[in-house]
Amino acid sequence: MDGQKIKRIVIAGGGTAGWIAAYALVNQLGGLLDITLVESDEIGTVGVGESTIPTARTFHEYMGIDEADFVRATGSTFKLGISFEDWAREGDRYIHSFGAIGRSTWMVDFHHFWLRAHELGIAQDIGPYCLEHEAAAQGRFAASGNVPLNYAYHLDAGLYGRYLRGLAEAAGVRRVEGKIGEVRQNGETGDIEALVLEDGQVVEGDLFIDCTGFRALLIDKALGCKFEDWSKWLPTDSALAVQTRQVESPRPYTRAMAHEAGWRWKIPLQHRVGNGLVYSSAHMSDERARELLNEKLEGDVLIEPRLIRFKAGQRPQVWVKNCIALGLSSGFIEPLESTSIHLIMIAVTRLLQVFPSRGVSPAISERFNEQANREIEAIRDFIVLHYHLNEREGSDFWRDCRDLDIPDTLKQRIALFRDAAHVYQDTHDLFRIDSWVQVMLGQRLQPLSYHPAARLMPETQMKEALANLQGNIARAVASLPAHEDALRSFASPAG
Repeated sequence: MDGQKIKRIVIAGGGTAGWIAAYALVNQLGGLLDITLVESDEIGTVGVGESTIPTARTFHEYMGIDEADFVRATGSTFKLGISFEDWAREGDRYIHSFGAIGRSTWMVDFHHFWLRAHELGIAQDIGPYCLEHEAAAQGRFAASGNVPLNYAYHLDAGLYGRYLRGLAEAAGVRRVEGKIGEVRQNGETGDIEALVLEDGQVVEGDLFIDCTGFRALLIDKALGCKFEDWSKWLPTDSALAVQTRQVESPRPYTRAMAHEAGWRWKIPLQHRVGNGLVYSSAHMSDERARELLNEKLEGDVLIEPRLIRFKAGQRPQVWVKNCIALGLSSGFIEPLESTSIHLIMIAVTRLLQVFPSRGVSPAISERFNEQANREIEAIRDFIVLHYHLNEREGSDFWRDCRDLDIPDTLKQRIALFRDAAHVYQDTHDLFRIDSWVQVMLGQRLQPLSYHPAARLMPETQMKEALANLQGNIARAVASLPAHEDALRSFASPAG
């Protein structure tokens, strides 16, 4: 790379974000870069990002990570979606699955035909027309074979970080132990030149990646890029996290269970269960939250519940001068749809695609920031949707969520679906049309009309087509092993 100016990469902070960045960079550009990661064993990580979405599999494939090796090393299980319980109303349950629903045409998405069939009384609920939905509901899974499933992982965040660290260090990443005492900047340009550790070590670099979590030591404290608060749309700001022993076979989905001032998660791993309670401190005291969590726990507690404070929002610029913020230092959307690890992976992927070997280009950083902003804003809207569309009674929290003045972008999406069942996915949108449909219907948003083309199919033909589709899916699911059996076979050394 003639004229290369960016060679020394310094990653501030470890954890999931730091080691994802370190391994991706050394895996793809290791022969051209010197990569150093600075972290302190004395500084803990949030470590509750234990659920992913299918994009994690794609990222692992790009990085050449062996799936069986990863699953064994991280205690992972497989995930086909998220079960939302008590969200629209108490007693409701629906699954946001990772699969495609039915078969669409170039002009009309499947759910328009389903709405027509439902109106005629000849359709089941929409779930049975999705392979992943039915596999999740019946606790079945296979990672390979004749039934292709779109899936993600439940993983142990601590083990995942250690696993990636092992891969990264073996590939040439240098780890420096120590706390950052000073961020040294160029007096003229303001660019970061080095990290000065508390013990006096100086780690110089050309490009810096801020993975210091909510502290945001580089992007905020040094470079002054302040946090844009989204609490007015996402009022939850606290979480209690705790681990328990398994008391049942791991299910191939995450559970998200609404409560009086937020929701609880339950994430099954091979060796334990991750549990947590997310809540708004304006609507629930820490004492009440701890009491509620303890009431709902199943299995022996392995660690005492840990309290985490957070605030939803983003940095308007995640790439400033020669610093890029990843993970919690760049912004935070609560873990309801398991997007945190995805946002790290997609940011690293974009960095690799536009790597500024000859020096930071304002055009590149501006484009990078624009993409990051549009994606996280679309994710924000999808999360707000779950809260805003509720009919729960007797709770100030849920009433306040219903009364929110939501972003205009989300108002448009809701109006399009309510008026004519229209859903779209822009190029920057993470969530597909099928995801929006499942959540909107699950949250009891019923369209007033649907595409007229759905009326062109004769009722007998529609009934037969739906029956065939449902039957094919039912037979495919019946051929799958139980999730626990598939996991046991897959994760064994001989698997």
